[in-house]
Amino acid sequence: MTTTTVRRRALIAATLTGALALTACNSGGEADGGDDQLTIWMLTNEDSRVEAMDLMTSGFEEANPGVEIVVEERGTDAHKDAMRRAAGTEAGPDIYWYWRGPGLGGELVDLGVSLDMTEYYEEYGWDDRFTEPALANITQYGGYHGVPWTVQGQGIYYNKELFEQAGITDLPTSYDELVAVADQLAAAGTTPMALGGTVNWHVMRLLDNLLETFCGAETADRLNTEQTGWDSEACVTEAFTELQTWGDEYLNEGYMGVAQEDSAQLFFQGNAAMTIEGTWFNQQIVDNGMDPENVGVFLFPTDTNRIYGFGEGPYVNAMSDNPDLAAEFLDYITSAEIQEQVYQAWGAISVNREVEADTSNPLNSAWVEYFANAEGIFTNNDQNLSLEQTTEYWRIQNSVLTGDIAPEDAGTTFQGFVDSSS
Repeated sequence: MTTTTVRRRALIAATLTGALALTACNSGGEADGGDDQLTIWMLTNEDSRVEAMDLMTSGFEEANPGVEIVVEERGTDAHKDAMRRAAGTEAGPDIYWYWRGPGLGGELVDLGVSLDMTEYYEEYGWDDRFTEPALANITQYGGYHGVPWTVQGQGIYYNKELFEQAGITDLPTSYDELVAVADQLAAAGTTPMALGGTVNWHVMRLLDNLLETFCGAETADRLNTEQTGWDSEACVTEAFTELQTWGDEYLNEGYMGVAQEDSAQLFFQGNAAMTIEGTWFNQQIVDNGMDPENVGVFLFPTDTNRIYGFGEGPYVNAMSDNPDLAAEFLDYITSAEIQEQVYQAWGAISVNREVEADTSNPLNSAWVEYFANAEGIFTNNDQNLSLEQTTEYWRIQNSVLTGDIAPEDAGTTFQGFVDSSS
């Protein structure tokens, strides 16, 4: 068999209807592509990740003559739709790239899409390969689902020069101090924080952190797992009230009509002092011409000492005809030798405990320290909540920001949806 890696980037166009898109996918090498073929579905990759994927797939193909790896990429929403439509059918890939968390990865685990890989963890000794935070994402559903790839932390990135110009000498260690910093920046004529509202999940990062701040770790977890009502916790109203304040006073002008990429440019160009991004942002800062020495990052001062973050990575499809070959490929790409070459394309820290972080970018060093000292992770709510709940969560978030829902009505409105949909 000719050794080739086929990349169908975005050609499975988002403009096609879901059914047509899936039909197109099915014609291109799904799980029944043959004993020597692996099909991988994943998100559309940026240039550095394309190079990393090519290195991994070509290296595995060269080490395994006759094997062909087919990579199909889609945008975020198209990828979610494709996986949900393929669930329970033979139309899916051998390996799929997905997020961790009960609302996304857990949904597909519940549907039986993900293969429990316990036997491969024993065969390859993966329990000893991966870091504890990374493994926690794999075992959260019971058994072993997927292999770790990234554990992303998210915090507040800030422009050191703009902070200095505003007379800010100390980083905030409490929420009140963060608000004081925002006031100081605004008084100096600087936009305190840039976020993009056209993608709901970007502003959601602010709301998630406000809920963690005002509700605390235990109550926030109970809210997200339906163990307490959103209409019975006063902290929910406090968080939505603060969200409205940030929208009115501290976010970039017209943020509801700004894309995340454009809000990032405000930060890269020195037109906003802060933004909420994750470990992947370390490299993007360099790619967009900023000197990482002039950028800092601190955790949102929630006072819970938990990192706001999430995991993502490859799962093996339970319908795959080639689970052994899929496991062999995953063993190859998570080896220390390969991880040392590719991990920075996805984040600041490798999931392989033998691979040390590259501290030539000072932002990587900051994250190593944060992960070492954190007392757990709280996850983005679009990964905690079901798809339908997430959509409603975003609608209420946006309605509070536009003034269509009062902050004191937000919790009751969301709880009403949760009750009616359960």
